[in-house]
Amino acid sequence: MTRGSAPLIGITADFADRNHSKTSTESTLFLPERYTTAVEKAGGAPVVLPFTNARPALRRYLDTLDGLVISGGNFDIHPRYYGEKAIPALGNVVPTRTEFELDVARLALSRDLPVLGICGGAQAINVVLGGSLYQDIAVQCAGAGEHQQSAKKATGGHRVEVKEGTLLRAIVQRASMEVNTTHHQAVKELGKGLVVNAVADDGIIEGIESIRHSFILGVQWHPEVLARRQPAQRRLISYFVEHCARKRKP
Repeated sequence: MTRGSAPLIGITADFADRNHSKTSTESTLFLPERYTTAVEKAGGAPVVLPFTNARPALRRYLDTLDGLVISGGNFDIHPRYYGEKAIPALGNVVPTRTEFELDVARLALSRDLPVLGICGGAQAINVVLGGSLYQDIAVQCAGAGEHQQSAKKATGGHRVEVKEGTLLRAIVQRASMEVNTTHHQAVKELGKGLVVNAVADDGIIEGIESIRHSFILGVQWHPEVLARRQPAQRRLISYFVEHCARKRKP
């Protein structure tokens, strides 16, 4: 990559298993266009990452990338990855995708490659660093509000407090902001080296970041959707892409 060219940003793909598809006889990798569009508009060159659990292939991915986005999806991380048993409210699990994302996140963290985790991507970061999750907010968090607000994804459904002194606060330059959440799981115990950077009114953790890495940040909402209408969300993605450009190898 030549100096001055757009930083190459890998984005993890979603996965549709052929055994659970009503329309296809083969498994399919896909990614909503909003992820690549948001990265392109921020000045990055997006590339969709297919699944592999072969370490040599994972290393080759990361050798070429300047940054990593762990995208969201309609699935849960199985609690065995953080030492718990599943409860009945656990949702759909996709072991192929989960194992790939945990592996690629672990390698990215070991290299201090910039990582932005979106929705389930934030949860993956927390699990990789030894943290745990609420398997279902409604069952395990008495008094919590509704965080599965897919119908409000384009506009935002609730506000979060952005913690003072965090990288997120410095980026978005706001003490609170409207976010769009579509999750029923959430961070419970923080992983090593992580701090909370955003919290919903009901106390549910909505954002985390690492104090041991140059840029490891996860949010439970979808900034790639709200970036179209909210400057603070655009700043988050733009800062990430700009950091990838500054930090990349010559």
